Amino acid sequence: MKTTLKMLFISFALLAFAACKTETDTGSSVELSTQPDTEINNQGQAFIEDDESQPNILQIAIGSPDHTTLVAAVQAAGLENSLVNAGPLMVFAPVNEAFEALPAGTVDDLLKPENKEKLAMILKNHVTPGNYTKDFLKKFKKVGQASGEDAAVEVQGEDVYVGGAKILASVPAGNGIVHVVDKVILPVN
Repeated sequence: MKTTLKMLFISFALLAFAACKTETDTGSSVELSTQPDTEINNQGQAFIEDDESQPNILQIAIGSPDHTTLVAAVQAAGLENSLVNAGPLMVFAPVNEAFEALPAGTVDDLLKPENKEKLAMILKNHVTPGNYTKDFLKKFKKVGQASGEDAAVEVQGEDVYVGGAKILASVPAGNGIVHVVDKVILPVN
């Protein structure tokens, strides 16, 4: 009997320990890591094939012909896995024309490996925790970005602007929502 109780206690303790080790933070902060995986590239959630679930934010961007520059930037910054985490995330996804509107040579310069951190900071300005529709965003004065900055939310008639970028369309994702925008949201500092 003592041995059975002891085994039951040990089993319970191991189960409790395992549960503590797998517990995750469900807070509202968003952390985007730019640390390269030096041992193996193209691993993590971003590279798992899944044809049954609702597409995640990265899959939506990859499937959009209007977001090829954004996808190239996300890949150059090594942020693929960050855009497929459980979220919920809101991504303000600039169309290709938004990147083309930047000064000549800016995108090419940002895509260079030596500018990875600068590019990641710019991309973090386009991500915020939450899953809010365009209409719900009208109630906000600002949204916190993964970069640590805040982006002003402005309403002009039926149009909603976040950080000066107009929301053109919204696409629900399995881990949040993609708001298609007409400008690149640059850091204030």
